[in-house]
Amino acid sequence: MKEQIKEFIDYIENQKNYSKNTIKSYKEDLFQFYKFLKDEKIDDFGKVEYESLIKFIGKLKSQNYKEKTIARKVASLKSFYKFLSLRKYINKNPCLLLTSPKVPERLPNFLTYDEISKLLNISGKDNWQFLRDKAILELLYSTGIRVGEIANLKIDDINFVDEVIKVKGKGKKERIVPFGKYALNCLIEYIEKRPNKNEKYLFLNKYGKRLTERSIERIVKKYSLISGINKRVTPHTLRHTFATHLLEKGADLRTVQELLGHERITTTQIYTHLTVEKLKEIYDKYHPRNK
Repeated sequence: MKEQIKEFIDYIENQKNYSKNTIKSYKEDLFQFYKFLKDEKIDDFGKVEYESLIKFIGKLKSQNYKEKTIARKVASLKSFYKFLSLRKYINKNPCLLLTSPKVPERLPNFLTYDEISKLLNISGKDNWQFLRDKAILELLYSTGIRVGEIANLKIDDINFVDEVIKVKGKGKKERIVPFGKYALNCLIEYIEKRPNKNEKYLFLNKYGKRLTERSIERIVKKYSLISGINKRVTPHTLRHTFATHLLEKGADLRTVQELLGHERITTTQIYTHLTVEKLKEIYDKYHPRNK
């Protein structure tokens, strides 16, 4: 059974080009299911019945897993069993009737124009680390790229003339994203003073090596606190802010989808809820017949 899980992980990594985080989640979910089957004295994925799947989900609920986490684990099982079926490892697929729990829609957290202005107008020491941090903040807001994407940016990915970057996103798919003059100036200042000029990665730590995703998250948190923003701010908050502000200023959904690297437009549509709320707020405030 373990071999079949490993074969599936190899398949999604090398043939489907899934992201590292997705692969890690699938692996955790499937080995958790494998342990559950062992406890149930089931020694073959082909012997699993629909009732066993329901029992597994029930156990997750009893352990207080969130609906979103359970939905992801169900998706992992469905993908895995589809793979087993295609490879003829099983005769019937017990996941065909399995449905994911309904996940309550949660609107993304984003910064107001005043808050993003506070964050980007921070001042600090005139050293390469501060210039790096400022460039990271500007680039995250200017492009809306993911924390994993900015951590893996290389110098060669930046076109300083056309003011665009080449981003390798989920599933190793590449896209071109423009960035603004503020981000350009911050990048140039940082690159001129950064250590280890031979390192191919753009953002470096104090040892002259690639900055990790976790370090970038700490940088964003540090400056949001310094700026006095009274909400939790992460690199993903800046991604949400980028998308929301574009839509509020009139950008079309397809363009924002392309810039964010979303495979499905339905993923991008969640931001329209935010802009509709903004429109309603303006209407309520200014329309003479709404007094």
